Amino acid sequence: MANASGKKIRVLVVDDSPFMCKVLEQIINSDPQLEVVGQGRDGRDGVALAESLRPDVITMDINMPHVDGLQATELIMSQHPRPIVIVSSESRDGAASTLKALDLGAIDFVPKPSSGIDLDMTTVRDELTRKLKVAAKVRVVRTATRSKLAMPAMPAGSGASRSFTAAPHGGKFPLIVVAASTGGPAAVTRVVSGLPKEFPAAAILVLHMPATFTKQFTVQLAEISALPVKEAEANETPQPGVIYVCPGSHHLRLSMAGKISLDSGPRIDGYRPCADVAFETIAAYARPLAIGVVMTGMGSDAAKGAKAVKAAGGYVIAQDEATSMIFGMPSEAIQAGAVDEVLALDNIAAALEKRILKLGRLAPVVVR
Repeated sequence: MANASGKKIRVLVVDDSPFMCKVLEQIINSDPQLEVVGQGRDGRDGVALAESLRPDVITMDINMPHVDGLQATELIMSQHPRPIVIVSSESRDGAASTLKALDLGAIDFVPKPSSGIDLDMTTVRDELTRKLKVAAKVRVVRTATRSKLAMPAMPAGSGASRSFTAAPHGGKFPLIVVAASTGGPAAVTRVVSGLPKEFPAAAILVLHMPATFTKQFTVQLAEISALPVKEAEANETPQPGVIYVCPGSHHLRLSMAGKISLDSGPRIDGYRPCADVAFETIAAYARPLAIGVVMTGMGSDAAKGAKAVKAAGGYVIAQDEATSMIFGMPSEAIQAGAVDEVLALDNIAAALEKRILKLGRLAPVVVR
């Protein structure tokens, strides 16, 4: 996979560690489709080289002197945007910073597997080269400067001031299951920020991220959500008005008794967590009360699950191409014939409200 002109994908490496720069250069140059065209030793270097070299993609460390990776990402994406893949620690602090970088416009991330002199980046060689190739194809746009690293604002008319009075539905309530991968954290955040208080459905979020990142994402999502947000736990029963994040270390299933089970077994079709597993088991339990949402991401995860939701009488929404960072997952679900609506990102929350109102014959009331 070279770029459109048939040339190699040109990569700028930004990291303050000479050792890490050397390791990354060796990994990248060992792939016949990639080449390192420059190295920045801090964020200030990175910003200058991004402008002068105009690379196809950039790897960006977070913790650097003078200008750190967050500041550099914000400057590059607001001035001379280029696809950025964050290469950062998998620690709690590293995860928090990486998620902020994704909110600022970075495409994806590769967690460093350990720290110190034992660091072995070769263990993530395939993941790094694959994500660089994907990122190089993304059409990036100039982002607005967000000096406080704020989360996106709620879309206008999101219904965040509404609450609901739910009618009983055979003891069950609507269950939403959301799948996302590349570009997912920022996109899911926008949808969740548009959901109102006292929302009479449970939502289960399945994102392709390591466990440390899903834990931190849960914390950050709770800060902007009108609803409680928590990591899903084994044997708990989802409750309406609560958002559950699937831990990145486990597959999530819902039993026919309505209880969550978590499985740390091998990857399924290359994924852990696997969205298909969650979609299929939630469809089997909730049937017409199941709502699937397939969002930005590479690959085909959730396509089989979306078909299961549709076959059970449920409803499926896919994010549209224009607002998806990577249209792979939504496109696969659409091609499978499993999607009822294809919507722009900022219309998804309102569509979920509308569907749930229809399902439960719910009457919106004004919050006083």
